[in-house]
Amino acid sequence: MDRLLLAGPGGEECLRFGTPVDRDTLRRLVGEQARRLALAGLEPGGTVALRLPPSLGFVVALLASWQSGAQVALLDHRLTDHEVDAAVERLAPQLLVGSAHRSAPALRGFHEVDPVAVRLPAGRPARTGHALVQLSSGSTGPAKVIARTAGDLVRELGCYRRLEDFPGEGERVVLLSSVVHVLGLVGGLLNSLHARAPLTVPERMTAAGILAAVGADTRPTTVIGVPFHAELLAGAAAPPPLPGLRRMIVAGELVRPGLPAAFTARYGVPLGTMYGMTELGVIATDLSGRLHPRAEPVHGIELRLVEGELQIGTAASPYPGLDDPTRWADGWLHTRDAAELAPATGCVTVLGRRDSQVSIGGLKVDLTEVEQTLAALPGVREAVVVFDRGTVEAYLSTEEGAEPALVEEGLARQLAAYKRPRTLAFLPALPRTATGKLLRDPVALRAAAR
Repeated sequence: MDRLLLAGPGGEECLRFGTPVDRDTLRRLVGEQARRLALAGLEPGGTVALRLPPSLGFVVALLASWQSGAQVALLDHRLTDHEVDAAVERLAPQLLVGSAHRSAPALRGFHEVDPVAVRLPAGRPARTGHALVQLSSGSTGPAKVIARTAGDLVRELGCYRRLEDFPGEGERVVLLSSVVHVLGLVGGLLNSLHARAPLTVPERMTAAGILAAVGADTRPTTVIGVPFHAELLAGAAAPPPLPGLRRMIVAGELVRPGLPAAFTARYGVPLGTMYGMTELGVIATDLSGRLHPRAEPVHGIELRLVEGELQIGTAASPYPGLDDPTRWADGWLHTRDAAELAPATGCVTVLGRRDSQVSIGGLKVDLTEVEQTLAALPGVREAVVVFDRGTVEAYLSTEEGAEPALVEEGLARQLAAYKRPRTLAFLPALPRTATGKLLRDPVALRAAAR
């Protein structure tokens, strides 16, 4: 992997975490870090867990670990020590690489870190041939251990290269998604290195900070993030001229109705969408914004519907050590997403989680339908709808000055009484997971409402 990603002319810029870094410098830093990891005891076939914030240090440690022939597990730097201890016990890495410095404030886009490797006595060498181990976000249930081979990552990079509207050589990327998670890691960092499309991480993850990063270069620029980032930018009051902005691409959760149009009206460029999973990476895309809410499967992806559930053909289970036929069986990955497939085009429309359908008094209520209806109402920025203790609860963030009574009236006009939430709570902002996804834990949502 490291040879594939570090190839190319030495003098060209490839990364910008505040200061531009060219390929010669990156190759030198990776070599130095690989030697430090070897002194810490890392050998080919060893295991490393990285607990580093978005930074040049993270990129160097990742590539150096792969250069050393190690299996790499990624831990979000925002996890608590308790959560990290539980992950380490579960994964048993031989080295834990953290930062010698404290992380910068939360709104910082990147950090200045010096990776430090600590050898763990209970660590074990790799028991599989996977190159990358990740934990799912846990936004829809307990976090899962997901593993991918170098071949899996190369296949996904090949899918990106076949997408005409995805950034390539001569273009640049402004990355807002976390490099610890699949979109930011493969679609952002690894694709940028492979395709020679220089990657910039904004100094601050505010609307002003993101727009400054986009406007700092006139080369064709693609912004990659999650729907929250698109909401943030669509709400910017007076964005500066951005002659290089080509499009924004978001993934990670469903986009609320109206957001693509609002973003395009503000910036004059498309808001593209992608559907993917940590298990596989990118699955389907609508980079032009013309198909939304449909998306076209990427090259080599085989999809089918079984009782309304989207399933994806895969040669092997992405869950090492987990034998669960409800997640993977007979060459098919069970996404647990409800979807529609268009027979004529093969395009997929993801409708939401299959477990979002609940029964109330014998009547079926689709929580995704309720959520999308709320999010489309005037004055509503975001909505989360959950089912707990036998009732439907909704949590909303609204535009300044929005009247709760008008929101309730609009909901009453559009949804039958049995579908309407019993609890409707208005919050200044909805809580999110470490990956930027909306939090769906009823207890945490009630605490935020209080």
